[in-house]
Amino acid sequence: RTSDGGKVVGTIEVSVVKMGEIEDGEADHITADVQGQKCALVCECSAPENVSGKDNLPFLNAVLKNPVCKLYRFPTSDNKWMRIREQMSESILSFHVPKELISLHIKEDLCRNQELKELGELSPHWDNLRKNVLTHCDQMVNMYQDILTELSKETGSSFKSSSSKGEKTLEFVPINLHLQRMHVHSPHLKDALYDVITVGAPAAHFQGFKNGGLRKLLHRFEMERRNTGYQFIYYSPENTAKAKEVLSNINQLQPLIATHADLLLNSASQHSPDSLKNSLKMLSEKTELFVHAFKDQLVRSALLALYTARPGGILKKPPSPKSSTTEESSPQDLPPPMRRQDSIPHHSDYDEEEWDRVWANVGKSLNCIIAMVDKLIESDGGSEDSGGSRDGEQDLSVVDSIKTHPREDWYEQLYPLILTLKDCMGEVVNRAKQSLTFVLLQELAYSLPQCLMLTLRRDIVFSQALAGLVCGFIIKLHTSLHDPGFLQQLHTVGLIVQYEGLLSTYSDEIGMLEDMAVGISDLKKVAFKIIEAKSNDVLPVITGRREHYVVEVKLPARMFETLPPQIKEGQLLHVHPVLFNVGINEQQTLAERFGDVSLQESINQENFELLKEYYTIFMEKMPPDYISHFHEQNDLKGLLENLHQNIQAKKRKNVEIMWLAATICRKLNGIRFTCCKSAKDRTSMSVTLEQCSILRDEHQLHKDFFIRALDCMRSRQTQGALNESDDPETGCLSDNKPTSRHFYPVALLLVSSHLLVVWLILSLALLLAKYQ
Repeated sequence: RTSDGGKVVGTIEVSVVKMGEIEDGEADHITADVQGQKCALVCECSAPENVSGKDNLPFLNAVLKNPVCKLYRFPTSDNKWMRIREQMSESILSFHVPKELISLHIKEDLCRNQELKELGELSPHWDNLRKNVLTHCDQMVNMYQDILTELSKETGSSFKSSSSKGEKTLEFVPINLHLQRMHVHSPHLKDALYDVITVGAPAAHFQGFKNGGLRKLLHRFEMERRNTGYQFIYYSPENTAKAKEVLSNINQLQPLIATHADLLLNSASQHSPDSLKNSLKMLSEKTELFVHAFKDQLVRSALLALYTARPGGILKKPPSPKSSTTEESSPQDLPPPMRRQDSIPHHSDYDEEEWDRVWANVGKSLNCIIAMVDKLIESDGGSEDSGGSRDGEQDLSVVDSIKTHPREDWYEQLYPLILTLKDCMGEVVNRAKQSLTFVLLQELAYSLPQCLMLTLRRDIVFSQALAGLVCGFIIKLHTSLHDPGFLQQLHTVGLIVQYEGLLSTYSDEIGMLEDMAVGISDLKKVAFKIIEAKSNDVLPVITGRREHYVVEVKLPARMFETLPPQIKEGQLLHVHPVLFNVGINEQQTLAERFGDVSLQESINQENFELLKEYYTIFMEKMPPDYISHFHEQNDLKGLLENLHQNIQAKKRKNVEIMWLAATICRKLNGIRFTCCKSAKDRTSMSVTLEQCSILRDEHQLHKDFFIRALDCMRSRQTQGALNESDDPETGCLSDNKPTSRHFYPVALLLVSSHLLVVWLILSLALLLAKYQ
């Protein structure tokens, strides 16, 4: 029966589907009266539906847990019936991803601290700065280790409830991360699946929002560094990020080059021309990447800055600036008082050409190896090219002086050249590592506690955002694994990820929105890589550093074999995150009338440009037949123009922006997120409205039943009486009543005027507290 006692109008068969198996259930009589405009909740169960077959269930089980399902039956416009299965599931990635990420941060910070210690001898000023930085950084590492230890102890629930958002040990964990899935069985159209990831806005709640969120804090911090006098060298955020990138490339390429060099010697010892050519090709490619990494003005200027920071490395004459259009690094006089210099100085005792000779020796060593392999193969009767490209500037005199010997001496003739290459490379690595580590020292040297706290805050927000993204990506991959168009789009263009924000631009939620905007923007640093699972453990693995992360998603062998060759070969799959925010609660009303909504307007405009850019790339790179399919089904260009007009209109609480952005995301095979402060009230209202709108627009829901269907989905008492005080976050259900109702004994107030005054004062205090 329905909650309002309607009559039975038909039956359907209900199957209770458990994780990994299907059990036939008994026929369940449902209630629906089309004439009386009554909808029916068919049943409630606690198991997901097997959408894509049993083979995929272990993969789905790896990220989902504790599903709660409801089945509905609604009439269509022609008085037929559609069946809807609504499922909400927790994700164990809520804790898994933060633990992986914190482990990476600890590893990265320990490595950086070790590099700072190995920076060499510095003048007293810089040495004191280094000691101070190391002290604070060690404290941060210890704090990360403590948080990781506490997270490892967490058992039980696989999500963080909103009541725990202020707990320090759970800072990195997203709030209320859930999958909200609607599976529609329509009599007219093919069965359809609609997924929305719901999660609390990524924000540093424990840190607080007294001084704003990340967007404001980062801007203020950078302006203070740029405009304030200080005793360190200023490098722009772009240069600092470049230094981290070059250091990462060094750490990756150096062991690869050494490995390929050893493989080349092994091929030489086996006297295998084909193997020799293949090994040389790989060695050449990696060495050229290695040399190219140092062709940057930043490395040159950093070497000079480090030279002046050494004991006795004081400038003997004033700096003569050199023009540099690409860099803002600025070494300066080191003895106090120090002054800022926004250009790259020239040191009278520093030979700038020395660095060019050092890293050029790596290329020359490689050219000698290529020439030797050519001669060895020619002397062996081979006529094919060795596969390595000769540099026009290689030292031919060295090559010509080499006298080739019989085949048995291949190893002995290549070994000295390989040894020379490794020695040259080691010298380059040593100098470059120290100079770029000195650049990173400058980032930490200014306002040290504030810098580290900003790093912590950014790590916290990014961790929450990444956990949701990884969950959404795996779910999307699972549901679209057999769609060749989606897989081609995934490796050709990338994946659009649309976040729907419902935060107001008032009070603390301004800071939350600022945190959220930066956290979602930082997701551009993330790339996915799909690999074959070698065991039953299919949980994703995260690698990389703060400026670049790779999430390795494991697929069972049978699922992995269905992927396109590009993805199976390990091509990185990029994501394109966009955020559109529209405040919808009563606090937003205050913000629009008495406050400032410029933050929301700027975020929406910036992200519209990102969405438009993705659409342009999509139209350029996808095949014409796929594009024509999109034109037939919907006018994406028209939707984008409509979205742009609504963003420019600056209309109060313009929810049309949310609907258009969500529609475009679904049309582009993207991942949908809906966020508010805690992913409860506003989020649930938005998701249910979206679901009913989809049923109306895509599946011909009877127009007279839209409100009934909406009320049915939002009702929590459709199957019997429930305790009104139950909280859904504790595993129970509750009625949709306002969260705060204050009842006062009016009769008692009439007895005394003093009590009436007290009541008025308390009511005013509660009202003020509510809106602040």
